[in-house]
Amino acid sequence: MESAELIAILREVRERVRARYPENVPGPAGPVLPDLMPLVQARDAALDKVASIGTVNPRRGGPLNSLAQAGKRLIARLLDWHVREQVEFNRKIVACVEASIEALTQVNWALAELGGHTNRILPLGEEFRDMRSHWAEWRQEWERKLQVNETQFLRSVADLQGSFQHRTTLMDAGYRDLVRTQHADFMGALDRSNVEIQRRLWADLERIRLEYERVVTAELRIIRQRLQIAGASLPPSPQTPEWDRPPGFSSAEQSSSAASPPFDYIRFAERFRGTEERVKASQQMYRPYFAECRNVLDLGCGRGEFLESMREAGVAARGIDASRESVAVCRQKGLSAEAADIFAYLGGLPEGELDGIFCSQVVEHLPPLRLPEMLRLAVSRLERNGVIAIETPNPECLAIFATYFYLDPTHTRPVPYPLLVFYLQEFGVGNIEVKRLSPALEYMPSLAGLPEDFRAAFFGGLDYAVIGKKM
Repeated sequence: MESAELIAILREVRERVRARYPENVPGPAGPVLPDLMPLVQARDAALDKVASIGTVNPRRGGPLNSLAQAGKRLIARLLDWHVREQVEFNRKIVACVEASIEALTQVNWALAELGGHTNRILPLGEEFRDMRSHWAEWRQEWERKLQVNETQFLRSVADLQGSFQHRTTLMDAGYRDLVRTQHADFMGALDRSNVEIQRRLWADLERIRLEYERVVTAELRIIRQRLQIAGASLPPSPQTPEWDRPPGFSSAEQSSSAASPPFDYIRFAERFRGTEERVKASQQMYRPYFAECRNVLDLGCGRGEFLESMREAGVAARGIDASRESVAVCRQKGLSAEAADIFAYLGGLPEGELDGIFCSQVVEHLPPLRLPEMLRLAVSRLERNGVIAIETPNPECLAIFATYFYLDPTHTRPVPYPLLVFYLQEFGVGNIEVKRLSPALEYMPSLAGLPEDFRAAFFGGLDYAVIGKKM
């Protein structure tokens, strides 16, 4: 309660101050407010008079003064019933004045607030008055600018339309030129393609013609060779070759054994082993090993590719073969060759007579149990440091069993290189090298899909060569 009373008292004091000092009311730029200060002063004076009712004027002390004051108080008490209504009336009038002051104060505050709003509205009103006074000029200027802008817009539209029409014409002309150029390029490419197709067709026809001529020439050469062989007089061989003779085959049965397979072996070699040029090119690797030799023997010389290579290198070489037709082919080339059995021929040579022995694609034709005998005879006929080179299909390469090895019906069994090396070492050959030839990947491109290490282990060279020197 004390705080509420205190707040009421402070509010009353603030209102009194506002009533006495109206110049503090906000909105000094607003309307002129009436000054309530004279009214407040008159009210304060009336309040003072009301407060002094019933009192007597003070005088200096003394008996006379005391008597006078006592008389005045008596008279005031006697007249109290007469002035009581007047005093009450005076007090009501003062209360009415105070209420009027409060009302006028509120009116002043309302007028001040209204003046503040008026001050905020007045600039807008000035702007409105200015806009109204200049509206006619603005309208004329706006209509003039609108006309100018409309004219410029129409001109821009006309210019854009002309530019668009011009660009459309240029694009149409460019498109037509591009179509004509593409058509010309297409026709040129078509003509070039036709020319290329014709060129490739003629090239294929020429290749077919050359292949056909090669086949015809090979067939005619074989026919001529066979005719020449048929008319040639070769001295009879003292022994019939024993390449496919099993152990225990008696000498009395040699007369019934054929020296050559019962088919055209020259044509067979031409078709399945390769042309003479290809075989000769593959045997060039042996020339450095026999370059210092003076007396080289080719065991199973065939068509004489190795003998030709030795002749070109200036090395004296001769060959033997079980096929009379192959020997006749070698003699037609001017090579030294004769038909003979390997075992009989080597057995008839003195020991140490040769300084080089070459044997290509032969050991796989021999019976397995006769291979060591052939190698022993061959090594024994070599002089010290004499070179021996043996080439045969490589059984480590699985591809030969699916292709080349079993194409030749005279093959008996492949010889693994560790076995061949073992035989040679047993008979006194050292410094042995093993070379894998004819990579299977060159003849079978599909092997490229296999892992490299697996391909190297099981699909390496189709052939291998073992080269060594007699110790």
